[in-house]
Amino acid sequence: MSAQPKSRTRVVVTGLGTTNPLGGDAATTWERMLAGESGVRPIEDPAFADLPVRIAGTAAVEPTDVLDRVRARRLDRSSQFALTAAIEAWHDSGLDVPQQAGELDGDRIGVAMASGIGGVQTLLSNYDAMLAKGPRRVSPLAVPMLMANAPAATISLEIGARAAVNTPVSACASGNEAIALAADQIRLGRADVVLAGGTEAAIHPLPVAAFANMMALSKNTGDPTTVSRPWDTARDGFVLGEGAGALVLESLEHARARGARIYAEVLGAGITADAHDIAQPDPQGRGGARAILRALADGDIDPASVAHVNAHATSTPQGDVAEALMLHATLGAHAGDVVVSGTKSMTGHLLGGAGALEAVATVLAIQNRLAPPTINLDNLDPAVELDIATKPRDLPLGDIVGLNNSFGFGGANVAVAFGSVD
Repeated sequence: MSAQPKSRTRVVVTGLGTTNPLGGDAATTWERMLAGESGVRPIEDPAFADLPVRIAGTAAVEPTDVLDRVRARRLDRSSQFALTAAIEAWHDSGLDVPQQAGELDGDRIGVAMASGIGGVQTLLSNYDAMLAKGPRRVSPLAVPMLMANAPAATISLEIGARAAVNTPVSACASGNEAIALAADQIRLGRADVVLAGGTEAAIHPLPVAAFANMMALSKNTGDPTTVSRPWDTARDGFVLGEGAGALVLESLEHARARGARIYAEVLGAGITADAHDIAQPDPQGRGGARAILRALADGDIDPASVAHVNAHATSTPQGDVAEALMLHATLGAHAGDVVVSGTKSMTGHLLGGAGALEAVATVLAIQNRLAPPTINLDNLDPAVELDIATKPRDLPLGDIVGLNNSFGFGGANVAVAFGSVD
């Protein structure tokens, strides 16, 4: 006689944290997002003077203004952002307060903190030091600072996480993939709590020049706050951003046992690959559509219950159209009823941190029943037949679902579905 299948462990979000071009915490970010503000600004560093792109979504709050300066000097900027967001999320969850945390077992706490590029600032600055002054000037801390898993390891030390400490690296889909991985770890019984998210700190002349030369970045020289314009006919590339997003995920049983506040439920996730091109998406969006369908199937979600999508929407000519095709292919006739937001219009593109920041925004949209706007959308591309919010838009009452989409170089596709919790 075969064993009866166990009921699936439900996973919920109990803490949020972020630092990004709009704000140094989740509350400020949400407030400015709803106000339609932009965090894109000129880069004042003279090292960028000769580059074709001299704007970016630089962090609104320097991590050294938040973290202990001695400790911060031992961390790459990507780890500084990750730690800042993680501390906020952990505090927000109540897990740093013994009376709210209950009996915490570090062996049952994990971390999944992604990065698309890793400690590139440490790598390049130490190489410059070696060329200028010799190998003895290379920092003995360079390797633990530049390694891609440094942000995840730093967070594990901060919160005492001794379950799996993972670093998904799938370009611009990395942060969302970390959330999917974290939910899986809990459902598989490997952890009760996982702090998940993504981080990036790549506003440096070399990555900017590289992205610009491959025609990925916008070279619009107008008002920086108007350059990131998803779905607009005048879009010509993305704007680079920096920062991190973090979410505390728990099993519903664990969260309820300690009386935690619950923001939303992680209903399902889908991860696929295009196998099409190293940089360009499948123009028909077939890989991304499969990721969305898998997320819906994973959560046993009726497409008609999807009320909101935080789209990847980088402001690239091909990518924005491909994502619109995905939504029509997966949501069918209901696609026109879904409120879609492109928050990169305000934050720029955080690469490996993008999916995590946008997950924070998706969770807050579901909790507050309010979709944030897409700014700079003056003339909708006729190939994009979606209901895109250009002002904050109310979402329905009842059980609703929000999708967070992320797509990355290498053909990586991740969709995560969050559901309301009453």
